[in-house]
Amino acid sequence: MTLSAGLLLLFLFFLLLLIGVPIAISIAGASILTMLILFPFDVAVFTSAQKLVSGLDSFSLLAIPFFILSGIIMNNGGIAIRLINLAKIISGRMPGSLAHTNVVGNALFGSISGSAVAAAAAIGGVMSPLQEKEGYDRTYSTAVNVASAPTGLLIPPSGLLIVYSLVSGGTSVAALFIAGYLPGILWAIATMIVAYVIAKKKNYPVSAKISFSEKIKVFLDAIPSLLLIVIVIGGIIAGIFTATEGSAIAVIYSFILSLCYRSLKLKDIPRILVETVEMTAIIMLLVAASSILSIVMSFTGIPEAITSGILSLTDNPIVILLLMNIILLFIGTFMDITPAVLIFTPIFFPIVSSFGMDPVHFGIMMCLNLCIGSITPPVGSALFVGASVGKVKIEQVTKPLLPFYGAIIVVLLAVTYIPEISLFLPNLLDL
Repeated sequence: MTLSAGLLLLFLFFLLLLIGVPIAISIAGASILTMLILFPFDVAVFTSAQKLVSGLDSFSLLAIPFFILSGIIMNNGGIAIRLINLAKIISGRMPGSLAHTNVVGNALFGSISGSAVAAAAAIGGVMSPLQEKEGYDRTYSTAVNVASAPTGLLIPPSGLLIVYSLVSGGTSVAALFIAGYLPGILWAIATMIVAYVIAKKKNYPVSAKISFSEKIKVFLDAIPSLLLIVIVIGGIIAGIFTATEGSAIAVIYSFILSLCYRSLKLKDIPRILVETVEMTAIIMLLVAASSILSIVMSFTGIPEAITSGILSLTDNPIVILLLMNIILLFIGTFMDITPAVLIFTPIFFPIVSSFGMDPVHFGIMMCLNLCIGSITPPVGSALFVGASVGKVKIEQVTKPLLPFYGAIIVVLLAVTYIPEISLFLPNLLDL
């Protein structure tokens, strides 16, 4: 009975997705219908309602709306142009200098805003016209912008890592935050290497030399924006406040900073709050729906069945992690990152725990993998936004993205099979 119910759960879920039902409703609908088969009507309804509420009863989840609000304030607060000016200095004078500025700008802005879509829109919106003016091919500049947009999802503060912490049973948020730095930086470097090779081949120009005094001025101008990361992450690591308290501090700091820059008006606040509520509601509904799914999966034995199936094929951790990466790369092409983390963490986590993989290492591997889905067709959100900002069609930018995909997958494999990339900084800081 439980096996057939598990198959029904999967069938209903994918059927609802195929006919265009929103993913949160698909998860909740398939789960509740399966519960009605497994249990009497009153028990199924009561249990489903209880899990909807208890799934959101977590102090850690409060960090998500605050980080979203902080990111939206930053998006509207004149931060992007200051970080772009800083990125010009960091990226240096190489062939295709503006493309490298785009990559560094996405890493900086994405880490502050916590959104690949926001980075692709804000940084790409400024850089694409500049690159076109300098003679860059529009598909190349768009590919660079899209390929580097998700780096900020790994570099903290990251709401995605908070979701993983919750669903994995309380993995340290501080350790996950610090663990995301090196993989995120490696992703950016890999993108820059590909951008450099292409720029060198196409003989794209080098940016004008910037004087030392101008560099100092740009750096000082960007310090207040960068201090957000220092204050929030530093405070979390030092134990001064929790990730949730840090997210509230991020809101206050970003609000005051935006007012100081005079780029945020008080009349914008209602619109910003509404946008925050809308984005938070989407994530929270996914978390609540996934709470029902988790209990249904435990009753039907789906995680155990998948675990047994994978372990029956091989008990070699190298092969198992390769299979997981292939599955997650496929899932990421049609499912958003947050629901994928909510659904597949309970399935894969017991498997990696069985051969002693560190939960922080697995979390970074999984999130990095699924971030790739945000820049791949057919449903990559950052891909669509980047193409729109770059004024190119999806099919035009897909081919230029291929070498970037290759470089990013190399980074994924390195993060998967070299635990020290993820664990070096957390171990260094004794997290």
